[in-house]
Amino acid sequence: MASLLRPATWGLFSWRGYCSRGTQGRLSAGFVEALKAVVGSPHVSTAAVVRQQHGHDESMHRCQPPDAVVWPQNVEQVSQLAALCYGQGVPIIPFGTGSGLEGGVCAVQGGVCVNLTRMDRILELNPEDFSVVVEPGVTRKALNTHLRDCGLWFPVDPGADASLCGMAATGASGTNSVRYGTMRDNVLNLEVVLPGGRQLHTAGRGRRFRKSAAGYNLTGLFVGSEGTLGLITAVTLRLHPVPEAMVAATCAFPTIQAAVDSTVHILQAAVPVARIGTIVGHVGDGNFHCILLVDPEDPEEFLRVQAFAEQLGRRALALHGTCTGEHGIGLGKRQLLLEEVGVVGMETMQQLKVTLDPRGLMNPGKPEEGTVLRLQEEGHFQGPRTLSQLLCP
Repeated sequence: MASLLRPATWGLFSWRGYCSRGTQGRLSAGFVEALKAVVGSPHVSTAAVVRQQHGHDESMHRCQPPDAVVWPQNVEQVSQLAALCYGQGVPIIPFGTGSGLEGGVCAVQGGVCVNLTRMDRILELNPEDFSVVVEPGVTRKALNTHLRDCGLWFPVDPGADASLCGMAATGASGTNSVRYGTMRDNVLNLEVVLPGGRQLHTAGRGRRFRKSAAGYNLTGLFVGSEGTLGLITAVTLRLHPVPEAMVAATCAFPTIQAAVDSTVHILQAAVPVARIGTIVGHVGDGNFHCILLVDPEDPEEFLRVQAFAEQLGRRALALHGTCTGEHGIGLGKRQLLLEEVGVVGMETMQQLKVTLDPRGLMNPGKPEEGTVLRLQEEGHFQGPRTLSQLLCP
């Protein structure tokens, strides 16, 4: 399905010179040299195996590799890369640890994957006001190791040792959110490189506290945006005192087969706590997980699991919940997103996307762009397609 979106999305925006370049996997030698001039030759790769590694996450969605992978070492290089790619009409796909579960890093239209893991500094620790500023290559375990002697910790734990900026990008949650809140509750400020290379501090440069009610909540806008509005290059996080005791829960299975049957494919949903009943999960914040074993080479079985996933999401929506509790929309839940927020909601999201990313190059095809295409095809969505149309209807 995702491959079918590639030619269709070209018409969504009025200019995309990149799409005339032909076969995916080929960038001009001059463009590759320009990438190397920004980050250095050792930090650019067009090797097939490297591209394949960056074309998928831990979800069931098939690999869709980028045309090149780059490893910037600082925010200035990220800004230069964004300006270079945007000026040439090349899609940009941010990449953290690749531990996502919805195909969010799949390069639906090729382009340049910006791997941010080599930006791994803890920039500023402020124990007196319970905050820390980290670069995107810092994972939650690395941060907590750094914090172990100061009596503080960062409690949001989605399971994997994910990058903290990636967790912000997908709106991570986890079992501890019952007590400490989700990622959205614990992000105080973001440094974001916008399309074209400009740097934005969503709460103001250097601010370590929640912004007042005045103005738009830009931090909240970018938390959960899945790389579609910009590249998160630093996050300011709220820290918490380490508790006197830790509490964990385990689930026993009656047989080995029952345990095996609960291992491969994770589908998540979130419903109001009062409506959960006997569902097992970190239910304090409404999240539960259903894990299914599926053979991706068996088309009939794959379709059955896909149908089950959609039914599961719709049941959550019927209970006035959400189709995704903590892992984002990505490729897998675009239709459910439409059903959750409605046509007007999708129009509003698309207008925000077009305003910030008029060329449609930031992680294209996920999540709202592909959904808007379907709305257009069905005649539901007649909103502006480009920034010029938005400003001059």
